[in-house]
Amino acid sequence: MNSLILMGYMGCGKSALGKQLAQMNKRSFVDLDRYIEQHENTSISKLFESEGELYFRKKERLYLEKLLSSDNNTFIALGGGTPCYFDNIDFLNQNKSGVTCYLKTTPKILAKRLFKEKDHRPMIAHLNTQQDLEEFIAKHLFERIPYYTKAQHHLSTDDATVDELSQKVQSFLT
Repeated sequence: MNSLILMGYMGCGKSALGKQLAQMNKRSFVDLDRYIEQHENTSISKLFESEGELYFRKKERLYLEKLLSSDNNTFIALGGGTPCYFDNIDFLNQNKSGVTCYLKTTPKILAKRLFKEKDHRPMIAHLNTQQDLEEFIAKHLFERIPYYTKAQHHLSTDDATVDELSQKVQSFLT
């Protein structure tokens, strides 16, 4: 196994866990959204606004393929929606050089984590209360769960620290 692909809803801990695991394993870490922003020279929200979601999703797949074909030692944190478009989840699971892991987090915990930073996340910035955010997340998760659960490994992040999650992931990386 050379690469690790972390997926789950925004706020589930993909980036925090991915960075720690990459450091522990002396691998590189890539947040797919940041990677796209660097290569497109603009923010994800501006890409959505100027080019539309379909354009973004096509670019997302292109960069995902590029990452997986060029560096098999990378730990990757996907965008929350990445596994849900085209055949991305099947593509990721068929990639023999890596393993997929779904970081499962309840809507209540996600809302608590995300409410403090909602102004920096365009998709949820319009939600005014933590309850509204929790309902929004629950609906979104309901739509995305069929894709997320196709991941090869599942970890609950609700009551776990990054260190605890890192140890659990290490057990299936070796």
